[in-house]
Amino acid sequence: MEELLFDSIRMKIPDAQFRMSTDSMVLADFCRIKSGSRVLDLGCGCGTLGLLLLGADGTLHVSGIEIQEAAACQAQENAEENGFSDHLHIVCGDLRQTHAQIAPGSFDCVLSNPPYYPPGSGYLHAQDSLCAARSEICCPFDALCAAAARALRWGGRFFLVHKPERLVDLMTGLRAARLEPKRIRFVRHRAENAVNLVLIESRLGGRPGLQYVPDLFLYEQTGELSAEGRRIYHLQE
Repeated sequence: MEELLFDSIRMKIPDAQFRMSTDSMVLADFCRIKSGSRVLDLGCGCGTLGLLLLGADGTLHVSGIEIQEAAACQAQENAEENGFSDHLHIVCGDLRQTHAQIAPGSFDCVLSNPPYYPPGSGYLHAQDSLCAARSEICCPFDALCAAAARALRWGGRFFLVHKPERLVDLMTGLRAARLEPKRIRFVRHRAENAVNLVLIESRLGGRPGLQYVPDLFLYEQTGELSAEGRRIYHLQE
């Protein structure tokens, strides 16, 4: 299966993996990353976030770590087929372990679109790869925060997308890893809908102080994409 992300950026996806999602699109848009930065994607899947970021800024140096071998291999292939071999490098492994390719304190930014649901929450899938992608069986949130803090330089930023019902857990876990929440944005399908996703930027060793960014509405009441939605999906005329 192959998907067009935007312009000429294409991504192949194994049958057992999720397709490119709104979660990844809004997270890539939320990230504030300086040109030339070293970026780490924790749980990179097939490389969606790295491809989106490099499609917007080819000066970035992106590494990804993915525990599922099929997805990691596909991510590396996607990097090569899009001409990003020199800027997107994939490690197949467990983010809870230290890897020679992921040196501590060596990244300016870390980002993640992690599993949303705790084990035993009822959101498990019979297919192992999808179960790992949806549930924290391989990646508890505190372990994700610890991995992000370990990889970041002091003052580096951690960007993530998650579910709003986990917000208390998210803030608690981030602070426990010395990742101070600095910016938050809620995502809704339409203005009248409940919040569906939450985007958080935190800083390693940052001082307390949280900026609330106005909610993102992806669709108008007519059902058409909003102006911001069109920009995020790269559908601007």
